[in-house]
Amino acid sequence: MRLLLVSDTHVPLRAKRLPSELLDEVERADVVVHAGDWVDVPTLDLLEARARRLIGVFGNNDGPELRERLPEVARAELGGVRFGVVHETGPARGREARCAQRFPDLDVLVFGHSHIPWDTGTPGGPRLLNPGSPTDRRRQPYRTYMTLTVADGVPGEVTLHRLPRH
Repeated sequence: MRLLLVSDTHVPLRAKRLPSELLDEVERADVVVHAGDWVDVPTLDLLEARARRLIGVFGNNDGPELRERLPEVARAELGGVRFGVVHETGPARGREARCAQRFPDLDVLVFGHSHIPWDTGTPGGPRLLNPGSPTDRRRQPYRTYMTLTVADGVPGEVTLHRLPRH
């Protein structure tokens, strides 16, 4: 199973549209996971129409219409792996311990908000993945997203994809 992990798309504030490279990944993914800050409803509609399966949450920049359609926290078992999705996890310092306490039943937690790619974990806690942002690199060198494979109940390789600067 191939998952596409994305967050903080901020369309149309940070980009007029999603990058074509990301849309190509949507076509290849079994599941698309979006960790919030969509900003506009058409982006949600686009991913719902193109993705085989979409799991998403709202973020702090998402208005009432998106909040009506999306939860604050989403959970799903994918290929035998227990996933959670949330937009914010708080400051980087102490993140692993906070998330292990808040989400003890998860294997993987996908989050966003910072636009900073993140891949860590702690014994007894979930693996924490932040794909960054495909549209707004902020202080990062690249705009990014992640792909993840799942097989036989085990999260596999995580790949951080860097999009060209523009």
